[in-house]
Amino acid sequence: MSNSGLREKVGVVTGGGQGIGKGIAQYLLREGMHVVVAEIDEEAGEETASQFSSLGSIHFLRTDVTDEASVRESLRRTVQEFGRLDALINNAGIAHAGHGSIEELTLVDWNRMIASHLTGCFLCCKHAIPHLRKTRGAVVNIGSTRAFQSEAHTEAYAASKGGIAALTHALAISLGPEIRVNCICPGWIDVRHWKKRGHPVQPDLRPIDHAQHPVGRVGEPRDIASLAAFLISEMSGFITGQSFIVDGGMTRKMVYVE
Repeated sequence: MSNSGLREKVGVVTGGGQGIGKGIAQYLLREGMHVVVAEIDEEAGEETASQFSSLGSIHFLRTDVTDEASVRESLRRTVQEFGRLDALINNAGIAHAGHGSIEELTLVDWNRMIASHLTGCFLCCKHAIPHLRKTRGAVVNIGSTRAFQSEAHTEAYAASKGGIAALTHALAISLGPEIRVNCICPGWIDVRHWKKRGHPVQPDLRPIDHAQHPVGRVGEPRDIASLAAFLISEMSGFITGQSFIVDGGMTRKMVYVE
């Protein structure tokens, strides 16, 4: 057990049934926290809760972060069950909604992306804040390096993640000193082995996938989870309103076509 001071504290991880969120849930359990997986995919949420039950206290609550009533009820049930809330990890969000150029991007797909990432983050913060004030807790929002750099035809996703970075520093100023709010912006994180059963198997990573990173490898969920745990712990008590890029150095690397 670590000395992070998280033991017996209560954390909600949205989108904790798969991917980075699942990795965060596992890590926090091993830190001794009570973890609520707030996940819209019932199959993934139940599977994660069952898989990690031997690590500690983990509960699954079906939650649609784009639905205010669903968010309110999940947070109410969390506090009813555990008596407190110490940390909120806003990780939920769809991976893709619409493809192609900006001219082809539909308003429906744009709104789905913004709702899933940015509005969901707002709603979860809104309804967690009263509980976090009581514990002088912390929020960690999961953004993306896409908030700072882009590939072509990713306007909706980039906008949603850029909005999360801005929302983070706005909340930090509004909620301090009682609540600290920070953002983690992952780069390429390999989540192939953190999907629910039956998910299509993705190809193995190539040597070049790892070698192009200045650190020599693609990221893992643990790389994000360990920083999230630090940011909700007392060890980061002087840190708020920040966005931390965790990408193996890729956003610092100049790439030219030769």
